[in-house]
Amino acid sequence: MPTPDPAVPTSPPDPSTVRYDGPWEHRDIHANGIRFHTVGNPSAGADAPLVVLLHGFADFWWSWRHQIPALAEAGYRVLAVDLRGYGDSDKPPRGYDGWTLAGDIAGLIRATGSPDATLVGHSDGGLVCWATAILHPQLVRATAVIGSPHPAALRHAVLHDRHQRAALLPSFLSCQPPWLPERRLTADGGIDVERIIRARSGPGFASAPDFHEVLTRMRSAIQIPGTAHCTLEYQRWAFRSQFRPDGRRFMTAMDERLDIPVLHLRGELDRYVHEATIRASARWAPAQQVRTVAAAGHYAHWEAPERVTSTLLDFLSADAGAR
Repeated sequence: MPTPDPAVPTSPPDPSTVRYDGPWEHRDIHANGIRFHTVGNPSAGADAPLVVLLHGFADFWWSWRHQIPALAEAGYRVLAVDLRGYGDSDKPPRGYDGWTLAGDIAGLIRATGSPDATLVGHSDGGLVCWATAILHPQLVRATAVIGSPHPAALRHAVLHDRHQRAALLPSFLSCQPPWLPERRLTADGGIDVERIIRARSGPGFASAPDFHEVLTRMRSAIQIPGTAHCTLEYQRWAFRSQFRPDGRRFMTAMDERLDIPVLHLRGELDRYVHEATIRASARWAPAQQVRTVAAAGHYAHWEAPERVTSTLLDFLSADAGAR
C-alpha cells in the first residue's frame, strides 16, 4: 500500500495547523475590523523598532521562518502576519482591495503601540508595503521588498514590455474566472502550489534541506477552507479594478513620490518579475536600492536566507543610523 502524501489531508486542515512551534510566539491582533494571526517576539521591549513581515501569493507567515529569529536576535520587534484571508487570520468575503489591505497593516502597526514600522514584503505582500507606505506615510519609516515592483511600474511593464507581459500575464489571467482557479489550487492536495514554487524558484532550491518541508506546508496551508478563494481575490481585484473607478483612484493615489529608504531585493534567476520592471520603480522611489541575490529565483528569502537576512539587517541598521 502506498504511503499517504502528508500534503493531502483526509479532511481540510484547520486554520490552527499553521501555528508551528519555533523560536517565536503566536499572537492574535484585532485591526481594521478583523482578527490577524501574527508571529514574532511580542515580549520585545516597546521601544524596539518594529519590523512587519508580509508574505506573498499562496503563502503564509512561515515564509519568514529564517528572518524572524535573526531580526529578533538583532533587537527588533518582529511581526510576521498572515494577511487577510490567509493561514489562521480571518477570511472575510470582502476587503481584498489596495485601500483595505493598506488599512489592515496601518491598523496592525497602531495596535502594537509602535509609532511606525519598517515593512518587509514579498510579491503580493510587497505590493501591500508600497500601498501602506503611500497611503499611511506617517506609519512607515522604511520598506524592503522582494520581487515586488511599485504597482505603477508593474502595470506599465505589463502594458509596454512584452517580456514582462509574457512572464506574468498568463498566470495572472488564469486567476480571474470564478471557482475553477480555487479548484485548481486545492486539487490533489494543493499540487498546483508545488508547481508554482518549482516554476518560480531557482534550480538549486530543489536541493535545499527544507525544500520538501516547504512544499508540504505550503500545500497544506492552501487547503485551509476559504484560503484559496481569498488568495485569488487579491489577483481578481488587481485585474477588475483596472476597469472601474476604484482602480483608477487607487493608481492615481499610488502615483506619488515615496521619500523614505527603499530596499529592493531580486533573485538573479527570477523569471517571473524582471529586473527592468524593478529598476523602473525608482521613478516613484528615488532612494530605492536594488540588490541582486545570486543564484536565487522568485523566493530569494527562502533560497538564500542568510544573504537576504544579512542584507535586510544592513538596511535596517543604516536606516537607524541615519535617524
